[in-house]
Amino acid sequence: MTRLDTTTDRTHPPIPTDEDIRQRVGDLLDRAVRRQWWTLYLDDQDVQRPVLMPMAGYPVDPHEPCGAEGTMAEALANRLASIVGEIGAAKVVFVWERPGSDELTSGDREWAGALGAACRAAGVEVRAQLILHDGGVRWIALEDV
Repeated sequence: MTRLDTTTDRTHPPIPTDEDIRQRVGDLLDRAVRRQWWTLYLDDQDVQRPVLMPMAGYPVDPHEPCGAEGTMAEALANRLASIVGEIGAAKVVFVWERPGSDELTSGDREWAGALGAACRAAGVEVRAQLILHDGGVRWIALEDV
């Protein structure tokens, strides 16, 4: 987990629009290096909270069983709900990093859809989901998942 100082750093103003979010993600992460998933947290004023969290090694299948917590996507959504509460966030932004082109893969769609649905069920507002690929950042539209 990486902490960002967004309370005193003027380079982190609110990021209320889709383009603002895409630009912030591009500024922070640039291009794909490995398969991993990032979470950015926003407060109710769309200011990024001082936490940027990567997660490598997540399974290929978001529906993989995860004990009593249900599926892997459900377990992650429940953990995200706890983190959101602990750090005073109101929304999350997911960035799916993976080498390759900007074309959405079936795996991209599967994870974005499953985690989005699990977050809704857990009461976590997902503000945006993006792909970080070899050429930069691509928005994932709801109709794409």
